[in-house]
Amino acid sequence: MKINEFYDKATLWILDKGASFLLGVAVLMVGFWLIKMLSGYMSAHMVRKEIDPSLSPFLLSLTITVLRVLLIIAGMQIIGIQMTVFAALIGAIGVAAGLALSGTLQNFASGVLILLLKPFQVGDNILAQGQEGTVTAIKIFYTIITTFDNRKVIVPNSKLSNEVIINISSSGSRRLDVEMKFSNAIDFNEVKKNIDNVLDNSQNTLKSPERRVGVSSIESDGYKVMVNVWINAHGFIDTKMTVQEKIMESLKSSGLKLPGM
Repeated sequence: MKINEFYDKATLWILDKGASFLLGVAVLMVGFWLIKMLSGYMSAHMVRKEIDPSLSPFLLSLTITVLRVLLIIAGMQIIGIQMTVFAALIGAIGVAAGLALSGTLQNFASGVLILLLKPFQVGDNILAQGQEGTVTAIKIFYTIITTFDNRKVIVPNSKLSNEVIINISSSGSRRLDVEMKFSNAIDFNEVKKNIDNVLDNSQNTLKSPERRVGVSSIESDGYKVMVNVWINAHGFIDTKMTVQEKIMESLKSSGLKLPGM
């Protein structure tokens, strides 16, 4: 008797839900196949567009996961499984997670923007949050800067996307400004000739843009000479010290002493 009742209920379920069940299964199978094809296309497209390697796997995984979840929900709806309770539960979890991870999500969104817009890249010298150094890694949630005295500084990406960043090396060159003071008894033409000779023989300075050497100010006890010369952005501090040392030595050897020398 029980077998007959089970058979009758199974027959009624198949007649009532069978078509929806088969349609739902078919949608899931075709959907998973399409998502797999889309995954391959997106992966190849990201390589062609040279999307940052730190970002592309995460974006691909996130997109595929979201599509699969939406597909499963759609398949369950077609089959006839009620999603009211699941939807409410997912919504509650989402709100709680959003409140708990608000700072983390802000860092994540900022990391995505940095990797996509590229205000700076790995290897650039930047000045941000009072720290000057070389960008050694850009992660989803934070950026690592190695300072010139070899300290590793980890900066949350939200700080870098919402505040001023000075990209020191993005243009490839920087202007070195050196100012020196001389007494009125020293001939400026001799000073300029001496400085030009040093810069002409320096391998660390650039010929273009053209350098400038001139009198920046005149005072009662002397005058100041300003030197503007362009050098490579990378190694700026080393070049600055080398050029200044050579200028000082050349001036001293020529008898053109700076005040106090």
